[in-house]
Amino acid sequence: MRNFDYPVKLTKEKKGGYLVRFCDFPEAITQGESLEDALNEAADCLEEAVANRIEMRLDIPVPSALKRGQYLVSVPATLAAKAALYIAISENKLSNTALAKKLDCDEKEIRRMLDPHYISKMPRIEHALHMLGNRLHVGVSSY
Repeated sequence: MRNFDYPVKLTKEKKGGYLVRFCDFPEAITQGESLEDALNEAADCLEEAVANRIEMRLDIPVPSALKRGQYLVSVPATLAAKAALYIAISENKLSNTALAKKLDCDEKEIRRMLDPHYISKMPRIEHALHMLGNRLHVGVSSY
């Protein structure tokens, strides 16, 4: 089972605030004035890093193990579902057109389901994942 919860390292800066870095996304660096602010900025940064990887057709890494002193940041649910679909399409070596044919829909719908900035309906993404042999899991955890 694949999840989209990534460890982040926060480094306290001498001049104040925190520097935020993701082990799995070297391009994802941000900062925050307080711990809470840094974690909020980390969530936004991670969302953009994953969205960019989908748009640029790059690999989305498997999350590293959480280490002592790190925090866990999650990709928003809809984007996690889109990322899962993106990965499933890649693993099945399908084109958008081939998946559209399999789902009996227009290829534009596949593009929309993969577009990180388009608001997609979760049941449709879930159905596409099912057609590719995957099941979508949703979980909730406390901080």
